[in-house]
Amino acid sequence: MKKFRKVLDGLTTSSPGGTMGSPSCGSAAGTPTAAPTPRDIDVQETLVSENFQLCKTVRHGFTYQPTALAFDPVQKILAIGSRSGGVRILGRPGVDCYCQHESGAAVLQLQFLINEGALVTACADDTLHLWNLRQRRPAVLHSLKFNRERITFCHLPFQSKWLYVGTERGNTHIVNIESFILSGYVIMWNKAIELSTKTHPGPVVHLSDSPKDEGKLLIGFEGGTIVQWDLRAKKADFRIYYDEAIHSVSWHHEGKQFMCSHSDGSLTLWNLRNTTKPFQVTFPHGKIQKDGRKESCKPILKVEYKTSRNSEPFVIFSGGLSYDKAGRRPALTIMHGKAITVLEMDYPIVEFMVLCDTPYINEIQEPYAVVVLLEKDLIVVDLTQSNFPVFENPYPMDIHESPVTCTAYFADCPPDIIPILYSIGAKHKKTGYSQKEWPIAGGTWTLGSHTYPEIIITGHADGSIKFWDASAFTLQMLYKLKTSKVFEKPKLGEGRGADLGEEDPFAVQMVSWCPHSRIFCVVGISAHIILYRFSKYDANTQTVSLEVRLQCEPEDIITPSENENNPCFSEPGSHSPQPHHQYPVSPGSRTPDGAKDSTPFLKVKDKTVRVPPGYQSDLVIQLLWVDGEPPQQITSLDINSAYGLLAFGNCNGLAVVDYIQKTVILCISTVDLYGATDPYQRLTRSPRRNRQSTSEHCMRGLSNFYSDSKKRIRTSYQSLTELTDNQQSIDMERSKSPTSVHYPTSLHNDPRILPEPVASLRASHCSPVFYLLDNDHVNGHCTSPTSQPCSAGKPRIPMGPEGPRLTRRGPGRPPFRKAQSAACMEISLPVSHTEGHASRRAMLQQLHGVTMYSHDEHHSTASYCWNERESRENSFSRSRSSSVSSIDRDTKEAITTLQFGESYGRKSDALPTPCLWVGTSLGVVILIPLSIPMDHEERMEDPVTVGPSGAVQMLKGSVLRFAFLDCNGALIQSPYEIWRDQNAPEDPDRPRRRKLVHFSPSSSQDAFGEGHLTVVCSERQAKVFLMPSQSCLFVHNITESSFVLRADVVSLCNSVCLACFCANGHVMTLSLPSLRPLMDVNYLPLTDMRIARTFCFTNEGQALYLSSPTEIQRITYSQEMCDNLQEMLGELFTPIETPEAQNRGFLKGFFGGNAHTFDREELFGEAAAGKASRSLAQHIPGQGGVEGMKVAASGVVGDLARARIALDERGQRLGELEERTTLMMTSAETFSKHAHELMLKCKDKKWYQF
Repeated sequence: MKKFRKVLDGLTTSSPGGTMGSPSCGSAAGTPTAAPTPRDIDVQETLVSENFQLCKTVRHGFTYQPTALAFDPVQKILAIGSRSGGVRILGRPGVDCYCQHESGAAVLQLQFLINEGALVTACADDTLHLWNLRQRRPAVLHSLKFNRERITFCHLPFQSKWLYVGTERGNTHIVNIESFILSGYVIMWNKAIELSTKTHPGPVVHLSDSPKDEGKLLIGFEGGTIVQWDLRAKKADFRIYYDEAIHSVSWHHEGKQFMCSHSDGSLTLWNLRNTTKPFQVTFPHGKIQKDGRKESCKPILKVEYKTSRNSEPFVIFSGGLSYDKAGRRPALTIMHGKAITVLEMDYPIVEFMVLCDTPYINEIQEPYAVVVLLEKDLIVVDLTQSNFPVFENPYPMDIHESPVTCTAYFADCPPDIIPILYSIGAKHKKTGYSQKEWPIAGGTWTLGSHTYPEIIITGHADGSIKFWDASAFTLQMLYKLKTSKVFEKPKLGEGRGADLGEEDPFAVQMVSWCPHSRIFCVVGISAHIILYRFSKYDANTQTVSLEVRLQCEPEDIITPSENENNPCFSEPGSHSPQPHHQYPVSPGSRTPDGAKDSTPFLKVKDKTVRVPPGYQSDLVIQLLWVDGEPPQQITSLDINSAYGLLAFGNCNGLAVVDYIQKTVILCISTVDLYGATDPYQRLTRSPRRNRQSTSEHCMRGLSNFYSDSKKRIRTSYQSLTELTDNQQSIDMERSKSPTSVHYPTSLHNDPRILPEPVASLRASHCSPVFYLLDNDHVNGHCTSPTSQPCSAGKPRIPMGPEGPRLTRRGPGRPPFRKAQSAACMEISLPVSHTEGHASRRAMLQQLHGVTMYSHDEHHSTASYCWNERESRENSFSRSRSSSVSSIDRDTKEAITTLQFGESYGRKSDALPTPCLWVGTSLGVVILIPLSIPMDHEERMEDPVTVGPSGAVQMLKGSVLRFAFLDCNGALIQSPYEIWRDQNAPEDPDRPRRRKLVHFSPSSSQDAFGEGHLTVVCSERQAKVFLMPSQSCLFVHNITESSFVLRADVVSLCNSVCLACFCANGHVMTLSLPSLRPLMDVNYLPLTDMRIARTFCFTNEGQALYLSSPTEIQRITYSQEMCDNLQEMLGELFTPIETPEAQNRGFLKGFFGGNAHTFDREELFGEAAAGKASRSLAQHIPGQGGVEGMKVAASGVVGDLARARIALDERGQRLGELEERTTLMMTSAETFSKHAHELMLKCKDKKWYQF
């Protein structure tokens, strides 16, 4: 212990003067340093590089942009293909597998090898792939690339190894599934049709075997031609020419009839006895008009004709509705006898498939369900009941019900939280579903041994919150909370409601949740915060509303001194801002010119309402308009149940609320937080001449800004289909900070042109969304809090219905726009014409919306009182155009992260006390001590006091994350209150008292221990400080070429580490406290904003992000979890005996009822059909089904796999060499023959005859 104190003394004396920290211990990127090295601090770091490995685990949600559907009737598994080349395979709940084609080409068609554990995919790049499903991670066995023809349709008969492939030219090729080699047997289009036909029949749109005879192949061409081809005789049995284009064909199980769907909305039934004309023509939705003509109908895209033993056949089709009925939704029609049922769908139908009991096409089908794949949903209809109910979907297909705007991930939660959330949420489930079991029940899944409670929280654009049980790689919705119920519904067509109704005013921006105390806090896009408490009982409650004025004055700007080379401060406080006080204004008041003042965006319900069990609103905090200027978006939030405090900040300042006493205890601008320790020199500016005219001026620009934004960013659920998942390729310079932005020169000259929203990113559970609001904000005018009317401790009374309503004409647009969905960030990003500024960071800034100043972006040497080395570390030279420099010089400092915890507010403190750590966009860390009454009665009555600002530290880039370690390297948890139900019946013997759990820094050490370590991570740098001496022990420059988007201190393998996700796609982990790099993997390039907004780290080596607008991708960076991944995933293939074909009796077989079998090998094999042309298609060997080949690339498995592939390639090259040798031999023989003939011809000639 003496050695430890000597180290503390040494660190204190070696630290630079004051409370400015020790940035002098910086180093080059990627090299941690320590000055001095605390060797006597006994921290045993157990994590090493071998503990880390990055891999994907499971994907949840609905397949984004689906294109194809397939079902294995024996294995009972379903496959869905997507436009991005993904394949999703679903079985029973827990059996969920995602595969991705390396090419990324859209999946056109899927074909199961029924009961064989394999799947064939046909992609838009004209490649066929064979997937092995007999392993937990499917792999491609073979690929076949067509070079000269485009694939349009595939058909694989049951229990056949020959795949029929139709092409755009009208030809039909045959592929051997086992070897994936093309047969020499080809059905050319010009042989299939009559020679007299003058027109091309079009692409092949249908291929199928005749149920009566497998040797007959029915070929449907798009132009309306149908041919039955005799495979043995190699000729056509019959040809049908119809006037309308064909979309699909379906056989009757007896093989005597088939039905076609056409482009004019008609269905034709053909009898093989007479193919000259259709046996029946029907227009199911075409009514006869007054003039005797039928209504024109939309095409019927697909029809299925299925027979039933005990009832009439089913005819099920999609499309065919009348054109006249505008606005009619897509529909699936079920014709059963004379009854016609139309099932209207919410979204367009992509594909549907009827599920039958038997896999044999020549038996009675007995359909029992129909799977309908929609653009944004998957439904299964029960055909066994007359009202056709739908099955309850056990998969989480409704993540995107409203666009996702934020995510949070909690691993190793309290074990009782999931059951209680499920019990509450189960009471609100929908009814009316089919009572039968979910028909897609294939595969096997067991609960793995490495499981623990996990919860994922998603926030949505409509203000809803969803809690999901994510344990054991599954996802099931537990509970849904609607935050919009707290507010009055905006009235359409009246005042501000006319505009609010078009927006998403309740969109969730970020969430904060304490699983132990069950306190839940939501930040909304309308600059509001809602605090919820959990209760198992319903109650009559009235939500308390607090209104906070958090606005800055234009005098408080961050501007370098005129003498930029002067490294010293002027007199401390000589430029400190003077608070600009105003008297409180009533909520409904206006300034003389009619500008809004002291008005929140939304109105809280002011009446007592009965709320059901679950999360019940306790407090609503709203930021107010001030002098006609709307409040800025909230950028950071933290809540602590033990303290009973809630802190939040934006680019104007910081506010702290006591939610127990419902009072505001602190409301201060960011500049005033520094006091005399302000590291920046701020120049005083004259106030604006005419505030009101400026407000009107900025609002005029605002309306233009919003109208343009609504065109650029479509994030509502209805417009989701219009978005593509492909970002425009932009040459990004990754060295820029997200807290700076560059605008064209015209912004200074034309007030109507406002920039796209830009912002800094925060590493909490979700990223904030801010907005630039007017020209004054563009030019960096910050204002200090004009007054603190809420600080007196009395909540404001919401404006009653008799109060004046705000009119929303002209400039009165709301300072928020349609919620920026994390699911829909495919936006057109303008690129600055200034050279070097078209960076990926600009794309990130555009997402969020406010210009904030970062000292690492400053183009000049800032006026710091530190030495030259320290100045170089915290200021970087950037060349920039003069047109944008003045904007960057006058920008705001935002609060980017907040953290409550037990710490030492000052160097002289002997014991830890409650503190609030504040991080800003300038890389400044401020420590604010708090004085909180500890007694229960005193806490309910006595006020919480805030001490003057303590330590100030500096980092490069915006501060993203705080964490606290004891001097043994263990993570110190934030104190919390044990949950108690406030609505529970009172027990007189056991009065309700708050039970607190504290994790003091000294509680995990011996009685003589003191101090703790503070980990601070910014977007470029991580530092570890020793408290209370405030000495910097370790520094690591995380990146110089990019910047950190997400950072968190997580628990892993009974230790802790710092996990970071950078904008260049790298996922990194650093040891604590020494900040040694443990893992650096180039995992995921930041191609769109969705990933940046939704990436979350959590404990036990897990993370997630929104991989598409409808899907959540979970990953792990733990080697242990990667090793155990196989046993945690479900098995897709289960050995099942193939059902036997029905014996239909002697007479039926004698009269032609049974299908005639024939040997396809004899027809299509190489011996009979020969080899196909090598130039037609190229065989590409796959991974050979070796699981984890990439993971074990350096091991024996990888060597064997590579050797096998090398042998395949060598064999292919040898085959090519043999072919070339044969050609050369043939050429040599020809040459010899010609030479011999020439010799015989010239043998008897004399010399003079030549």
